[in-house]
Amino acid sequence: MKSKEFRVVVLISGNGSNLQAIIDQVKAQQLPVVISAVLSNKADAYGIQRAKAANIDTITINNQEFTSRDAFDAAMQQEIDKYQPDLIVLAGFMRILSDDFVNHYLGRMINIHPSLLPDYRGLNVHQRVLNDSKTVHGVSVHYVTPELDHGPVFLQSQVPVKPNDDADTLAKRVQQEEHKIYPLAIKWIAEKRLDYNHGNLLLDGKPLHSPQFLHKVMTESDRQSGSH
Repeated sequence: MKSKEFRVVVLISGNGSNLQAIIDQVKAQQLPVVISAVLSNKADAYGIQRAKAANIDTITINNQEFTSRDAFDAAMQQEIDKYQPDLIVLAGFMRILSDDFVNHYLGRMINIHPSLLPDYRGLNVHQRVLNDSKTVHGVSVHYVTPELDHGPVFLQSQVPVKPNDDADTLAKRVQQEEHKIYPLAIKWIAEKRLDYNHGNLLLDGKPLHSPQFLHKVMTESDRQSGSH
C-alpha cells in the first residue's frame, strides 16, 4: 500500500534558487515529497518559471493589491489550504507574516535564514558579518513563529569568511550550503525524523536542544585545542 504523499507548498518572492534545489532533489528521488504548489507575491519572480518548468501549480497574489497585511495573508491562506499541505516552506519569501497566518501553520512552516541564528536576524546579513570581522558565517533552518527569525533552529551549516570576501562572494558561499541543507531539513520532517511538539523539537525521538550541523568550520582555536 502506497504511503500518503507528503505535500509541500513553497512561498517565494524572487529567483527561487532554493526552490530549484528542492525540485532537483524531488526529481532525483532523494526527497520523498510532492511540491503541490509554489506561491509568489510577485508575478515576475523567476521562481514561478522554475515551478512551471517542473509542472508545479503556481499561485501569484500581489500584496500591493491589499489594504492590509492581514487581508493579504488571509488571501494566501485561502489558496494554500486548497492543497492541504503538510509543510509550508519559505524560500526567499520577502514578507513579514501576520501572527494569525503564522499561528494557523504553527509547527508546519519552516524558513531558511542566511546566518547562524540567533546571530544576525533580519536583513543585510552578509555585510553585517563582514563589518564585524567575523571569521565564520553560515545558514540556519528554523520553524516559523510569530517573532521574526526567533523560531526553533534545528539545522545549520557553517562557511568560512575569507579575507578578500565582499557581501556578494560571501552570499554565494552561504547559498551553496542553503541548497544542501534546505532539502535535508524538509526530508527530516517528511520522514518524521523531526517532530515539532509545542515549540520543543525531537530528532529521532530525542530532545533536540541545539541545532545539528551539516558542516562546521575548523577555526584556529579549534586547531590549537585539537578538537574536531
